[in-house]
Amino acid sequence: MAAGSLLGTVRTFGYNSATMTAADLRRKYQEFFQSKGHAVISGKSLIPENDPTVLFNTAGMQPLVPYLLGEKHPLGTRLVDVQKCVRTGDIEEVGDPSHLTFFEMLGNWSLGDYFKKEAISWSFEFLTSKSWLGIPKEKLWVTVFAGEPGIPRDEESAEIWKGLGIPANRISYLPRKDNWWGPAGQTGPCGPDSEMFYDTGRVCPKGEGCEGPACNCRKWMEIWNDVFMQYNKDAEGKYNLLPKPNVDTGMGVERTSTVLQGKKSVYETELFTPIIAAVEKASGYVYGTEEAKDTYVRVICDHVKTACFILGDDLGVKPSNLGQGYVLRRLIRRAVRNGRKLGITGTFLKIPAAAAIEIYRSIYDEIVGRAAMIFEELTHEEERFLKTLEHGEKEWEKMLPGLQKNPQKVVSGRTAFKLYDTYGFPIEITTDLAAEAGMTVDKAGFDEAFVKHQELSKAGADKTFKGGLADHSEMTTALHTATHLMHKALQMVLGDHARQKGSNITPERLRFDFSHEGKMTPEQIAEVEKIVNEQIGKAMPVTMTMMGIQDAKALGAMALFGEKYEDTVKVYKIGDFSTEVCGGPHVENTKVLGKFKIQKEEASSAGVRRIRAVLEL
Repeated sequence: MAAGSLLGTVRTFGYNSATMTAADLRRKYQEFFQSKGHAVISGKSLIPENDPTVLFNTAGMQPLVPYLLGEKHPLGTRLVDVQKCVRTGDIEEVGDPSHLTFFEMLGNWSLGDYFKKEAISWSFEFLTSKSWLGIPKEKLWVTVFAGEPGIPRDEESAEIWKGLGIPANRISYLPRKDNWWGPAGQTGPCGPDSEMFYDTGRVCPKGEGCEGPACNCRKWMEIWNDVFMQYNKDAEGKYNLLPKPNVDTGMGVERTSTVLQGKKSVYETELFTPIIAAVEKASGYVYGTEEAKDTYVRVICDHVKTACFILGDDLGVKPSNLGQGYVLRRLIRRAVRNGRKLGITGTFLKIPAAAAIEIYRSIYDEIVGRAAMIFEELTHEEERFLKTLEHGEKEWEKMLPGLQKNPQKVVSGRTAFKLYDTYGFPIEITTDLAAEAGMTVDKAGFDEAFVKHQELSKAGADKTFKGGLADHSEMTTALHTATHLMHKALQMVLGDHARQKGSNITPERLRFDFSHEGKMTPEQIAEVEKIVNEQIGKAMPVTMTMMGIQDAKALGAMALFGEKYEDTVKVYKIGDFSTEVCGGPHVENTKVLGKFKIQKEEASSAGVRRIRAVLEL
């Protein structure tokens, strides 16, 4: 049975709006919140600009962190968007009905404007009104924060839900781990949330004893989350009420589409069925024949789609052994391994990749325009991994005679980890080969070695380049302003091609990646320092003007114009020296910056250099 015919036999949840496509959902969501006074803003890159704690934007709120922390958004206090996200924390669960690594998050935002009453009422209206999604309210269950010492139970949200017709027995009070967000760091804005779940109609093993969304059964599918940032956690760990609280909400496109179309799984929507058909073509396996192999297909579909979006992103990365590149490499290699389980021995990922790109042709033109590069990178990584597997299998054959002398017939965890760490050989394949030889693998020993390796890697990763501002402290703000001066100085010394490729700023230093072939000479570094310090010495004012993006381009403002920007942007001018599109924060005058000093200039990647610099106040 082919994927298309299989989907015709799927048992639905009971509520079925099969004509509601993901495209319809995106459009309706934005139209609804526009009707409530929200401005539509464009989604941002998958690579975070404002959160140095993560490798990818894992939630819709991350690109808006500066505005949630108090920056004024050019388009006002009510916003709505669709944001691309990547999460790998639940990667082992990918392939079940609801977990994905790449997903789209619909979000609406109040920046010190409306609060719980409006947010909850509008969520309910959009979900249940026949003019919008028309979900029967008896299919909804909601959760609110249960409270804890020092923070009261969120009765306000519960009472709003009751007033809308959600009975008390369909409102669960859950603890911090379920119904609390933030802060993003040790201190800052945070607060309770209220989540909305859809009753899929599946039977809970506990029967009448089902605890609602708190239950681990698959009866409940989360579709929306309203976060109420009403507290500020201070350095002493106290939670103080914010004078102007924010609202941050998120609705998953894939999960909500599943509900609206009456499907059992996100993989049965139009966002995945063409990719499943492509994997069928590549493997010869007929989806729906065997559950274990169906899971392999779903993992391939998810990982290939995610790889396409990471590679094709405006700030996209290539496979590597560090940071975002390592995540990408891991996803591609997991897809290849699952392909081998389906009997695929050669390269094949560009076949499902083409199907994934086609699904989003009219939505995300960045991956369409970079399709040829995406296919090339996927195939290159496949070939590289297949060689790794071939080499690892040869090493296994060399080790096998000695391993078989072990009377317990157990491959030690240390040996299994050596195959993984030295030769890139996956533990799953080591386990399979050991079984063929009548042996087992000390998985606990391998896990212990792996965890130790991860801890060492994390310690190193804490020192590696990450995107965005660590905070909005006085020193970070000063370094961010200095980055503008350096960006302009680099172009003056090296040429107009020296354009920003990424930045990371902490209170201690700035890091700046820029396009340039070849190492800078000591004379060029000294000249950049000289120019920046001259501008600091002029005590130039820093001013901000909001204008149209086309006007900013016409003005000659520097920006990552490969990125998506709103129609109205903030343009910062530093005297007559530097003009850039930026979200801030900045100092008011360069005289407070002190002395600028470049500590190091080095290669970042092919055609990209990296500078580390400080301000000596």
